[in-house]
Amino acid sequence: MSTPGLRRAAVGLTAFAVAAFGAVATSPEQADARPKPVDVSLLALNDFHGNLEPPSGSSGTIAGQTAGGVEFLATHLAELRAAAKKKNTITVAAGDLIGASPLLSAAFHDEPTIEALNMAGLDYASVGNHEFDEGAAELLRIQNGGCHPVDGCADGTPYRGADFQYLSANAFKTATGTPLMAPYAIHKVQGVKVGFIGMTLEGTPEIVSQQGVAGLSFADEADTANRYARELRRKGVESIVVLLHEGGAQAATGGINDCVGMTGPIVDIANRMDPSIDVVVSGHTHQAYNCDINGKLVTSASSFGRLITNIDLKIDPRSGDVISAAAENVVVTRDVAKDPKQTALIDRYKTVLGPVAGRQVGETTQAITRSQETLFGTSLGESPLGNLIADAQLAATDDEQGAVAAFMNPGGVRADLDAGPVTYEEAFTVQPFANNLVTLDLTGAQLYCVLEQQFVTGRTLYPSATVGYVVDPSGTTGTVADPCAGTRVVRGSLTLGGTAVDTAATYRVTVNNFLAGGGDGFSALTGGTNLVTAQIDLDAFVDYLTAQSPVSAPTLDRIRTTAEVPAA
Repeated sequence: MSTPGLRRAAVGLTAFAVAAFGAVATSPEQADARPKPVDVSLLALNDFHGNLEPPSGSSGTIAGQTAGGVEFLATHLAELRAAAKKKNTITVAAGDLIGASPLLSAAFHDEPTIEALNMAGLDYASVGNHEFDEGAAELLRIQNGGCHPVDGCADGTPYRGADFQYLSANAFKTATGTPLMAPYAIHKVQGVKVGFIGMTLEGTPEIVSQQGVAGLSFADEADTANRYARELRRKGVESIVVLLHEGGAQAATGGINDCVGMTGPIVDIANRMDPSIDVVVSGHTHQAYNCDINGKLVTSASSFGRLITNIDLKIDPRSGDVISAAAENVVVTRDVAKDPKQTALIDRYKTVLGPVAGRQVGETTQAITRSQETLFGTSLGESPLGNLIADAQLAATDDEQGAVAAFMNPGGVRADLDAGPVTYEEAFTVQPFANNLVTLDLTGAQLYCVLEQQFVTGRTLYPSATVGYVVDPSGTTGTVADPCAGTRVVRGSLTLGGTAVDTAATYRVTVNNFLAGGGDGFSALTGGTNLVTAQIDLDAFVDYLTAQSPVSAPTLDRIRTTAEVPAA
């Protein structure tokens, strides 16, 4: 357990010599006899998402530099370990190592990513929400090994599982109340014990399909961390690190090693954590920051393997307490030698994948991005690529199921499309979840409720071109219990195909199965009836790109404000 406020390297060792070691030595002989602190180096990642190859576009840059790619990541990790010299290095991660992955990893159920991280020397990782994308049984297979129960070992070689330990303290088997996986691990370094507690966000069931979290319940992050911190201390562990797949964001003016105007769930969670917790390695928000919150070092390394957080701990060998903790987010630049073992792994899987990935499925006249426009001061507006996907989903179900509208969730749009030819691999990277399209009946009143729920959840549903409505910035926001009570969407403004929606009439609407199950907090969609499940969303997207090419970015005019459309 650290002395609060003495965690950053900027605080010199002499400043807390009395607190950490007792009376200050009065002679050189006494100083020499004083036990030296144990140096521990933590190398931390988060939100890798199977990005074995360098990400493209804006996803492949950070802090003004091109970054990422496991071949370079492995080299940087090796160099940081070498630079630590006498320090003891432990490599950790804060969730979402797999899931929402590019085709090269996802086509093999993310086994390539686990193999790559094994070779890169990962020791411990918390689970993230995307670790649950294919359910608890698949997560256990990822940890323990064995061929996929349906697809087998697609590359023709056995899958041995993760050499590193996944930690999952707050995901419990509902039937027994026991943790799904080990809640924590104890790592001994030169006679001192360092405890690692791993967790995902409590809200995982809201952002993962119901099949993915079936049979599981998720507990509060701070309460769980405090519970296991007490257990670790009973086992003689005083240096405690939490690997938490939840995070926050700093102001846009902050750099990768800043903490400017920090907001988000991580702030409240860290403030509620016990003082015995020294470091929180966080994630989920894909942001970079380096903070001191409530006397705790709180870090995040953005996403896609573009940063490594290099954390230096000094631990009192007598008490086991952390004396100081400091961190630096280091860019994974591409100006170093590629790790040859990682290159061989990538080449092997690309050979097995064959020509499918490079098949051209369409063409764009311009770059089509997933970025959201600003809607009354916040990034809650439309997205060019999100609108395009909604159009594709409507086109796939308008004749077959009589759909008159489609809505796409922003979290399902994972990458931009560059200008020019679009390959199957690029389309897959945009939509990697293999969600089924679901067409259902909603009344006009239910449609208004769904749209009002956007302002409760803080997430905008991207609408197909048939949809139009007006938002009043001065309107009231509903509640989680009663989202329909909101008045943000101007009544009478919602149109489908240019015709005003009748609240008493029924309309066929297409969403993906994640949304149909209430995902992202859109519980109003679970009230739909006459559900018909259709093709995979990626297939609908590919078909649309092929049929409509060359494709341009849709105009962002489906959601307007009262400033643009004055009240009649």
